[in-house]
Amino acid sequence: MNISKQRAIEEFILLGLTNQKDIQIALFVVFLSCYIVSLIGNIIIITLSRISSRLQTPMYFFLSNLFFLDIWFTSSIVPQMLKNFLSVKKSISFTGCVAQMFIALSLGGTECYLLLSMAYDRYMAICSPLHYTTIMHPVFCIRMATGSWIGGTINSLVHTVFAMQLSYCGPNVINHFLCEVPSVLELACADISLNKTVVFFFAMLVVMGPFFLILITYGYIISSILKISTSVGRRKAFSTCASHIIVVSLFYGTIIFMYMRPGSTHVANQDKMATLFYTVVTPVLNPLIYTLRNKDVTGAFIDITRKKIATDKGYGH
Repeated sequence: MNISKQRAIEEFILLGLTNQKDIQIALFVVFLSCYIVSLIGNIIIITLSRISSRLQTPMYFFLSNLFFLDIWFTSSIVPQMLKNFLSVKKSISFTGCVAQMFIALSLGGTECYLLLSMAYDRYMAICSPLHYTTIMHPVFCIRMATGSWIGGTINSLVHTVFAMQLSYCGPNVINHFLCEVPSVLELACADISLNKTVVFFFAMLVVMGPFFLILITYGYIISSILKISTSVGRRKAFSTCASHIIVVSLFYGTIIFMYMRPGSTHVANQDKMATLFYTVVTPVLNPLIYTLRNKDVTGAFIDITRKKIATDKGYGH
């Protein structure tokens, strides 16, 4: 590999979402607000899950992992995007681009596996309630979460290593707001057919594999729910899955749109919107989706607030 030719490019220029200054300022305000809301919402739910006895369950253990992931997902993308909204030269270093690509890919792959783990948790809770506590014990949950993080990291490592084997000698303009594999590969001064094959293969393995398993799992879950004799019981069982179904639909819908199309059908603006949705919008929505009308989270927040008030009053006396 010709290292000097590979590093002929020392930085990339990110075109971003728009080149109109007024719109860039407005987008800066919008995405800064989304970023702050995402951080606050995810941190609050993680904190509640750690300190509230109500939320010491496998479901909230996996949710804590998901919200922790969302914090890093947005933090790997949004600060750079905000900086570029206010910069004349919207650049990112070669090393920074590689790091952003690796982190975003790793977290995206991890989320695919985490959502599958959460689907299995709901399957055990509804289809095998008598064995739920025996099977979904803390050690097993930790192993599932650890496997998700390792699987996402390996996926990212493969993509990044293959992408960095290519030469990048110019141009250096990326028609995107972040360094994402398909966009970076288009700038390579080499044949990228092998890379596209690797992207498609791992998309099948990391995206479609868990997605199909989630569909099968929910087939069994829906079948079990329909067998419940009372409508109240069916509603209660379905309500425990509703939030997860929404998150899976939002996340996998955009991921599949982004990575499972033939290369010739990629359109820059469509790719930007799809990427924006699963990297920025869903981390903002996830805490809202999982907490809206969630009595466990509301109850945990009330309990902690009451304890805090009682403690303060005690100190006051």
